[in-house]
Amino acid sequence: MFKDKLVFAQLMDFLPRHDFDKCVRRYRGNYRTRDFSCRDQFLAMAFAQLTYRESLRDIETCLRSVQPKLYHLGFRGHIARSTLADANQKRDWRIYADFAQTLIHRARKLYVDESFGVDLKGTAYALDSTTIDLCLSLFPWATFRRRKAAVKLHTLLDLRGNIPCFIRVSTGKMHDVNILDELLIEPGAFYIMDKAYLDYTRLYRLHQQTAFFLTRAKKNLNCKRLKSHSIDKAIGLRSDQTIVLMGVKSSQSYPEPLRKIHYFDVETDRRFVFLTNNFVLPALTIAQLYKCRWRIELFFKWIKQHLRIKTFYGTSP
Repeated sequence: MFKDKLVFAQLMDFLPRHDFDKCVRRYRGNYRTRDFSCRDQFLAMAFAQLTYRESLRDIETCLRSVQPKLYHLGFRGHIARSTLADANQKRDWRIYADFAQTLIHRARKLYVDESFGVDLKGTAYALDSTTIDLCLSLFPWATFRRRKAAVKLHTLLDLRGNIPCFIRVSTGKMHDVNILDELLIEPGAFYIMDKAYLDYTRLYRLHQQTAFFLTRAKKNLNCKRLKSHSIDKAIGLRSDQTIVLMGVKSSQSYPEPLRKIHYFDVETDRRFVFLTNNFVLPALTIAQLYKCRWRIELFFKWIKQHLRIKTFYGTSP
């Protein structure tokens, strides 16, 4: 007879039970709960993701088919579709958000010395969002367009290990740049963004918090060159300048100098104009840093292929 732990139980053993219990107590997750604890809810949803269950009824049917093994899987409560639906709707989501941050903190320690292809001692983050389309009749609270519903997944990705450090789910109408107001800025870190996050007021706030940003300039950039730096055109660089903004609003929003780098990528046959507040790193390193931003697009592609986020187990927010 096989006497070792089941595979699912072995996977769940990697998750710190003590830290999970602390998150539950912090938000009183098990208050007035009889026989289906937050631990049971978490195990049921983890089981659903790992085994690609299609619905709450599918979760119930699959788990009940192995009723004698549920105790050894870690379940202590009764598995029912209605009970699981009520738990997903009513229990505080911050329990699992805080526990996710605990796991993220542990995972980042494992990759703190890993190189991501750029000679950079500090931390580098890629910031972007992806839109997840939904059915408007099933998710009326997620209005996006007249006949379409959607939510946005705003993500801050640590390029060392490709670990998401911050995730915010919003309605599809929320503009990407607004997420900069919710980030806890890490001094000395690099924040790599595309043109959707080009807001000089928010970028200047980030600059004042001694962090570095890297984004692309728009075609209508109104600026004045203060100084030109020497470059090597053989490696794709076209210019490296210190500039100040000349627009009426932009010059007030960001009154200090910026660095503007013009780069030609031979592989894609495209020209890029970068804006950053870092004047120390070589211009080529800046261009290489922005190229690493593509990793967050690969992350979005991965989760859409491997996790059930295109369809959900419930319809409530």
